[in-house]
Amino acid sequence: MSDSVKKDQAAAKRRKRFHKIKIGIATLVAAAFAILFLLPIILTITNSFMSSSEISANYGSVFATNDRGGKVYISERVTLKFIPDMVSFSQYITVLFKSPDYLLKFWNSVVLVGPIVVFQLFVAALASYGFTRYRGKLREIIFFSYIILMLMPYQVTLVPNYLVAGWLKTINTYWAIWLPGIFSPFAVFLLTKYMRRIPTSVIEAAQIDGAGEWQIFKRVCMPLCKGAICSAAILIFIDYWNMVEQPLILLADEEKHPLSVFLSKINAGEIGLAFAVATVYMVPSLLVFLYGEEYLVDGITYQGGIKG
Repeated sequence: MSDSVKKDQAAAKRRKRFHKIKIGIATLVAAAFAILFLLPIILTITNSFMSSSEISANYGSVFATNDRGGKVYISERVTLKFIPDMVSFSQYITVLFKSPDYLLKFWNSVVLVGPIVVFQLFVAALASYGFTRYRGKLREIIFFSYIILMLMPYQVTLVPNYLVAGWLKTINTYWAIWLPGIFSPFAVFLLTKYMRRIPTSVIEAAQIDGAGEWQIFKRVCMPLCKGAICSAAILIFIDYWNMVEQPLILLADEEKHPLSVFLSKINAGEIGLAFAVATVYMVPSLLVFLYGEEYLVDGITYQGGIKG
């Protein structure tokens, strides 16, 4: 074997070894970030099984207030505790059985979010099909306006939404939350960009076979956009499941507030309950994400209209 061949083989081995080292380092970094991001969830779940006295002893100084209701300086270091001294289900018993207010707020969240997810997808599917099938200067201007609205944070549009809700007399009703959510531009943008990747030849073939617009929409576009629809549904659900500003401003009646508002107003006497409520509140989001993870990735990364 010649020296040049040996050098090439040695160089290939070095490159392969270097590539494995890079993969190992990247894996370790990713694992470190994953553990860092999972720590709050693990802490919330494990602390929900602590007794009230143990939670107060561990974290009471964090939520302590002075005589005027202000926060006090934490003079001692707070240690995060992941393993309870004794497992207790008292927090869950209170949340699920003894105090119906928490379950009422949980179902308020379901009532608020469910119609938004369903009808926003319905409106977005129809609008996206129109933006895809019929091009023109006016429609491009309207679509560009959708993008501008999507880029604006909700706090910017909160005052106009409040004024419109007052004009429609929907303040302190679920409609004040439903209407802005149903006509939100996010799903329209996502589905339109996805639907425009469907090859024109597919739609033309359907037209040659005698399919009308409704049949093309129902039997061609919707099945091909299944991944994008599932992605949009997951993202919409997570976004509105965690909303706080909308119900605080538009719903004056606290009995109509979702559970997310309670979690944003934790006081010193409800620390243990807050851990249990937060754990219960995480379950729907985790189930939706785990069930639709494949669709979420497919809907965001898929760049074509038809899979081979």
